[in-house]
Amino acid sequence: MTSPPPLAHGAPALARLDAETATPAIVQALRVGAVLAAAEVGIITLTGPGAVECVQGLLTSDLDKPGDGGFVYGALLTPKGMIVVDGWAARQGAEVRFTTPGPAEAVALFTHSVPPRLARVADRSADYAVLRLAGLRALAIAETARLPVPTQPGRIVSTELDGADVEVARASEGAPFVLQITLAGDAAPALRERLGRAGALSSPAAALELSRVLAGWPGLASEVDEKTIPQEVRFDEIGGVSYTKGCYTGQETVSRLHFRGHPNRQLRGLEFDAEPQPGGGPTPLVTHQDREVGRVSSVAWLPESAPGAPLVGRWIGLGVLRREVNPGSMVRAAGVDARVVELPFPLPRLEPA
Repeated sequence: MTSPPPLAHGAPALARLDAETATPAIVQALRVGAVLAAAEVGIITLTGPGAVECVQGLLTSDLDKPGDGGFVYGALLTPKGMIVVDGWAARQGAEVRFTTPGPAEAVALFTHSVPPRLARVADRSADYAVLRLAGLRALAIAETARLPVPTQPGRIVSTELDGADVEVARASEGAPFVLQITLAGDAAPALRERLGRAGALSSPAAALELSRVLAGWPGLASEVDEKTIPQEVRFDEIGGVSYTKGCYTGQETVSRLHFRGHPNRQLRGLEFDAEPQPGGGPTPLVTHQDREVGRVSSVAWLPESAPGAPLVGRWIGLGVLRREVNPGSMVRAAGVDARVVELPFPLPRLEPA
């Protein structure tokens, strides 16, 4: 296996959810039910006798330890330890499925790094649909829909449902979704209907994006830039990196920082006093005591009124900030005052009319 080629990471762009997309119905479903949405991801498969070993040598998390049926979150790095692409790796037999928001980058890296005699790399994004179920009652709703559910986080099960092969993966605690369901694209509408009858709110992808912001989970297109290392975007907190597995590409930088240093930047939550302004370039700047300390990466309207009630809420967001800007600090972000807060955000209790 060879080192991955230098890959150009696209410039980050501000992820923004306005009141039209982040609705009270979505927040209500996340609090007391579940939302169901198609994930904007692709699927890369590695198949062959060396598939697990090859991915283990590239991924920041440990795919070997959970054994067959494991489902882990991690990233693929440059040799200098900077994130190229992140995703969820599922292991079944001689195949690893890597579900990622950056399928082109993942294919390029795997194709360059993995010898064909050990594993065949294929982009299967056009063959599958990926649905994600998020919310407090996601597991109960899946069981009501008679969907097999893994007994613990970080596992996958495969089954046949209404004549279609279905893979159900259960994410780790604290992830922005509870279940990931992978199946043939033409079978997705029937499964959506089944889960809807069980109580899931069928939603646009914006529902998953809001859940991501609330969870304080990094987005590849927003929080990650060409120089981002895992610890800067909460990989330690969300279980995205292992310090006990064997070598992987970029490990030297990641391990040295963990054992001997600290990241200069950290992903933090922001609570805005007013609506953040869109100006200031692709990602608006954050200043503290008249000094530039980072950038706003995601903003979202968080409703705090029940569906049908007069619209009440507040603006929240994520920012990649200098480590000395601690929770509780007041900053100027995207043209308005904001407070730096710990992550994840708590879900609000919606007020009735």
